[in-house]
Amino acid sequence: MMKQVRWGILSTAKIAQNELIPAFKRAANAKVTGIATSSGIEKAKAVAEQFDIEKTYDSYEKLLDDPEIDGVYIPLPNHLHKKWVMEAARKKKHILCEKPAALNAEDVLEMKQVCEEEGVLFMEGFMYYFHPQHKRVREIIESGEIGEVKFIRSAFSFNLAQKENNIKMIPEKGGGSIYDVGCYSIHAIRNILQAEPNTVHVHAVKDPEYQVETDVVSYLTFPGGVRAVFDVSFGLSKRSEYEVIGTEGRIMVPRAFRPDWFGGDGIIVVEKGNFSKTETISVGTDQYRNEVEHISHAILDKYSLKDLEHDFENTVNNAKVLDACFKSIELEKKINV
Repeated sequence: MMKQVRWGILSTAKIAQNELIPAFKRAANAKVTGIATSSGIEKAKAVAEQFDIEKTYDSYEKLLDDPEIDGVYIPLPNHLHKKWVMEAARKKKHILCEKPAALNAEDVLEMKQVCEEEGVLFMEGFMYYFHPQHKRVREIIESGEIGEVKFIRSAFSFNLAQKENNIKMIPEKGGGSIYDVGCYSIHAIRNILQAEPNTVHVHAVKDPEYQVETDVVSYLTFPGGVRAVFDVSFGLSKRSEYEVIGTEGRIMVPRAFRPDWFGGDGIIVVEKGNFSKTETISVGTDQYRNEVEHISHAILDKYSLKDLEHDFENTVNNAKVLDACFKSIELEKKINV
């Protein structure tokens, strides 16, 4: 039997139950050994029974103290990521942490320093990045099929019906549409272009009661005159897409971040002149499993932080753009990144 990384889960969060624990179970080189809760052991026991998890803990500290746990997955609210990443690192646990890694780039750099000092791996959980459709998009761009890339547009939205008591609507806990879904659009734009933006200019609509940005449109400039736009919302229908426009054609990716909404397959549409072709990407499309297996493989093979396919530098650079977005909203003007 293949060697497996023994994972612990910090909290019984919905994303852990709905997406990641099932992905750990599908992964060949990973196993969920324990789950911890800070809100009563019965909650952890119920999830452990549902998913056949061996150990439960009534505190995160107890899980981190267990020598039989190799790595931890952290699906905690955004404002708690920094604290528990650093606690886990100091206990020599490798870390897969939900996005965004922290609430600002300064915190991410502190987390990076601790992980480096303790010799543990850290990866931010951008699961979409591990779907093969994005590699295919890069191949099409590099082939020159759509000419020189000049513009990229991304959108991620859903209709958040239940706002009351919803963590997405609490500013001090890292709520708002930029942290929740904007981070994906920013990430995709940067990684498809393989470049960092020079400037961002964000226009945001804030909820008058909760004071978080629910709707955002942002304009970004990149080196070489490349431009980008992203829009994200808590009040529009489901969209999860990006479009890359070149001098001779364009690439559309209508299932960019959540192909699992459609069974997992990715779709890439290339238009050039009067010609259009559609590719369905159906091999290796289990993006959550791919994410889990990648970091587990890295732990087993003793990768360094910089050897991860999604490394800390990528996380730091995404955080810098997020910082610039919030500064642009605050000052109501274009900001240099």
